[in-house]
Amino acid sequence: MNYKKLDIFSPVVFVLLLVIYLVFSQIAFHYHLKELVGININTIYIIFLGLLFYLVGIYFSHYLLKNRDFSLDKNKIEKIFSEKIVLSLVILGILLQVLNLLYLGGIPLFSGYLKAHAATRIWLLSYLIFLPSINILMAKYNNKKYYLLFMVGLILFVFTGYRTTVMAIVISMLITLYYTMDLKWKYIVLSVAAIFVLLLIVGYVAVKSIEWQTWTLSPLQLLFYRAGYTLQVLDRAVLLQGSTNGQLLYNTLMGFFKSTDPRVIVGSTTLGYAHSTTSMIFGPALLDFGLYAMLIQMFVLGAVMNFIYMVQRSLGNIFVALYAILLAHVFIWIETGPTDLVVLLFFLITLILIGYSVTIRKGGV
Repeated sequence: MNYKKLDIFSPVVFVLLLVIYLVFSQIAFHYHLKELVGININTIYIIFLGLLFYLVGIYFSHYLLKNRDFSLDKNKIEKIFSEKIVLSLVILGILLQVLNLLYLGGIPLFSGYLKAHAATRIWLLSYLIFLPSINILMAKYNNKKYYLLFMVGLILFVFTGYRTTVMAIVISMLITLYYTMDLKWKYIVLSVAAIFVLLLIVGYVAVKSIEWQTWTLSPLQLLFYRAGYTLQVLDRAVLLQGSTNGQLLYNTLMGFFKSTDPRVIVGSTTLGYAHSTTSMIFGPALLDFGLYAMLIQMFVLGAVMNFIYMVQRSLGNIFVALYAILLAHVFIWIETGPTDLVVLLFFLITLILIGYSVTIRKGGV
């Protein structure tokens, strides 16, 4: 195999990462971490059925577009994403996060009480601005001095105590640099190892800082436990299909206007008490509308991700950064599920920009 031609960040890698996640959960079950006991075999069947529909979606979009040529209207892109505009947005995103921390009066990473209130509208706006702008800045105008802005922004988001946003920032940046700088394998391996260590540290510190909980697990055990726990929640969601009647989707789409966290609904439904919890990428659709909805979700996700992948591989430019952001969040969805409005907005923005600036024509034989 020619490893130089192997694209490790194609949409198919999602399947491999989900299988690794399942292996982590089995380790937790094997050692009965915090009394985890395992799941029903039917849940495993449903997971692999979902993965199958994801792969079918990838194949479907590839089949439709395999003889198509993509062309980019660079003038339209340059008007919107000049270096000054993108750099200004990066700085604005950083300043908003500083403002959010000042508003909170402390560092949520070290306080469970502060973390419970850290996801303000300022935080959301900061994330919505910073994540795409820093990736676009590095994809289009890669300059060593911009790495400092990346590090400053990353540290500020680490301070909020939320693993998912930190992971989205570092994973998306790795994917962006992978496509724009032709990273060598040793740097990719080192970056993945660094991301893994960062995941362990942020997750462990955040959990240990929750004043009303007591944890005795090591950082590595905690990682395995979260995988096993989330899979057990999915196991319960499989038995409760359709029980939320669209509440999760509604509260996700109304995220700017309603204070109800969809993950609290997941917890209330599967655990019987109000607790913010996750049910993997399959859980929300199963709870809202049942198996067929989950299969449609996975098919559409595979088709859309492969479409954006083909656009960015053909045209590069800002679409590298946008694809990196979306793929990073799809990775995170393996555990959390698609219950974040901001990620759906990233998908919407990406598809609008493709429609605005990309022309798709039938190519030659």
